[in-house]
Amino acid sequence: MRPSVIPGFGLSLGYTLTWLSLIVLIPIIGLFLKAAQVPLDEIVKIATAARTWHALEVSFGSSLIAALVNVVFGVLIAWVLVRYKFPGKRLLDAIVDLPFALPTAVAGIALSALYAKKGWVGSLFTPGGPLNEWIAAQTWLPFGLSSFQFDWKIAYTPSGIVIALIFIGLPFVVRTVQPVLEEFEAELEEAAATLGANRLQTITQVILPRLTPAILTGFALAFARAVGEYGSVIFIAGNIPGVSEIAPLLIVIKLEEFDQAGAAVIAGIMLLIAFAMLLVINLIQAWARRRFGDV
Repeated sequence: MRPSVIPGFGLSLGYTLTWLSLIVLIPIIGLFLKAAQVPLDEIVKIATAARTWHALEVSFGSSLIAALVNVVFGVLIAWVLVRYKFPGKRLLDAIVDLPFALPTAVAGIALSALYAKKGWVGSLFTPGGPLNEWIAAQTWLPFGLSSFQFDWKIAYTPSGIVIALIFIGLPFVVRTVQPVLEEFEAELEEAAATLGANRLQTITQVILPRLTPAILTGFALAFARAVGEYGSVIFIAGNIPGVSEIAPLLIVIKLEEFDQAGAAVIAGIMLLIAFAMLLVINLIQAWARRRFGDV
């Protein structure tokens, strides 16, 4: 083993392990020790309860959908910010970071007011809303489409949860993909065009493979952020058990009932599921780096 040019590896490693243990490992160990105080049959009862499973399904399902949506639109936004020059570009670039700076409770209140039935966006999809009135006025539409009426309730439903998670997770994808796009060599696209590739072939066979590791990293970050989100979700979710109740809220309810062990059990289940999903994502990411190169 060759000595490093920069000395102090032992001290740096010791400091890193100590800090990581204090901030991450010890709290996680404490969580599982607290959950271990519950009898095994009670752990099984809590874990298999219909309310617990539905809350976990809402949390992880909504987080997965939001992360997938953020991948599509995050890559598109990063592409626009890197490849084009237009008035207001710096302002748009700064707006991308707004979910980082905005308190999550403020975001939840704003989104719930916006997407409620009387909100600016939510009112568009009510039976008497402007969108339905415009459709009814289009008598030229075939197959009776002019009689079609939207009745989509967004706020206080799982749809509202997905929108809130998209809001808080979008910057992770944009800021992960954007630096890779900035370093992408334009000569590769020119070479592909010279060899006869059209724009679609250049995107799918030249650009996207090089972006795959960064896209997977952004997806993992957005998903992990969404799973643990609480502040922005509780205002727009409605928090109806069996409908729009998320797992973090169920943990808070257990704590308010002074059932710390039960809360630790649910938190431990969330931690194990999240760890398993992130492990799969990291394995796919490692495969992508071996397959397409580390960029």
